[in-house]
Amino acid sequence: MHRLTTQTARRLAAAKSSNKLLLRSSRCFASASPTSYDAAAINNENTNSLTKLFNPTDDHAALREMVRSFTEREVEPQALEYNRSETFNSSLFRKFGSQNGGLGILGLTAPDEFGGTGLPDATAVSIVHEELSYSDPALCLSYLAHSILLVNNLAVNANDGQLARFMPGICDGSKIGGMCMSEPNAGTDVLGMKTNAVYDSERDGFILNGTKMWITNGTLTGKETGDLFLVYARTGTEKRSDITQFVVEGGMEGFNVGQKITDKLGMRASPTAELVFENVFLPAKTHVVGDVNGATLCMMRNLEIERVALAAMAVGIARRSLDEMIAYASDRPAFGKSSLFGFGQIQKHISESYAEYMAGKCYLYAMANGLDLSTYGNGLDADGVKLYCATMAKNVADRAIQVMGGYGYCGEYTVERLWRDAKLLEIGGGTNESHHKNMARDLHKLDGNKLE
Repeated sequence: MHRLTTQTARRLAAAKSSNKLLLRSSRCFASASPTSYDAAAINNENTNSLTKLFNPTDDHAALREMVRSFTEREVEPQALEYNRSETFNSSLFRKFGSQNGGLGILGLTAPDEFGGTGLPDATAVSIVHEELSYSDPALCLSYLAHSILLVNNLAVNANDGQLARFMPGICDGSKIGGMCMSEPNAGTDVLGMKTNAVYDSERDGFILNGTKMWITNGTLTGKETGDLFLVYARTGTEKRSDITQFVVEGGMEGFNVGQKITDKLGMRASPTAELVFENVFLPAKTHVVGDVNGATLCMMRNLEIERVALAAMAVGIARRSLDEMIAYASDRPAFGKSSLFGFGQIQKHISESYAEYMAGKCYLYAMANGLDLSTYGNGLDADGVKLYCATMAKNVADRAIQVMGGYGYCGEYTVERLWRDAKLLEIGGGTNESHHKNMARDLHKLDGNKLE
């Protein structure tokens, strides 16, 4: 773990003093009844291994406890209300920032000298997304768009002048934004984008035109745009990869909301919009991020950590779904039995869900613990962990609804919302089909070499 900001370090130190640092899954693993002293020793060793996998350092454990405590206190009570109204809780979101004693996680991976937390650490990213999604995946999705697609991308690719100019506001929570890549006719085929930026030599800047679709945090009110966005646009004609990324600020002339996307299946408390760019002027010295025509590499590198974060969201959804179905099955009598645990069909739903959840969680943290955010070429397992965890979460939520019957079908009991939210994880950040294509390509490159 890297050096922390003073405020976040104090919060982590306070969390370390808590006795609740072991993960619930580790506690469950430890509770199995051993048949011998040797079995007990093995069980303890396995428990310690899982704890170290999910929380490799004391700082990771403290970060988990800090975010979990905040989520229980602040996020959980509001989740159902904002889902029903399809509105974004911007005041709560700003508490993720560093202003006014906030949590200090909006700039989780950003350098502390520019207002960030200073944790360029995929495990920390996974922990935060898992914990927030346990209660409110939609709010977490907006957090991902801001902290990973915007802040982390800038942290890795922007120059010091841009970091000094743009980073403090998006880390402290005074500005909320995201990233613009997809278009009405270019989603998975992202290099087929039509949005373009043409260089104006007289003004030493680019003129941006085009439309971006499905933009998380694109509008916070339904009328005005969000505050700050990284926008990918075509700047060359020789190659499909002649893409450049730009900073576009809310309020710039020609930058407007096309429409707020409503009536979504899930993630209803996360705002989604179409954004329109009409002759938006962007000064070359301050608003071009990285090299002209060189953003494709930046895009692919950031997609890797995005997919890890989405897998972490899936793990959080699955953990909550398991907790809900276990609690319901424990309390519900039926056919003369004291609980639903007396029925083989229910046992199958719960046991398979736990096994799949633990498989996904272990894959996630094994991947995250070894991922360097400054590198690229980690696509096989970034694709793989999201491919597995996204469908796993949807299936676990589906089983939770089945176990809970009519209650599970109603919003008050949480799991129907989790099921709806989980579906997006098979689409956003790369469809399942794109993961299949990418993984098959990378595995084919092994050319006879065996997996380790």
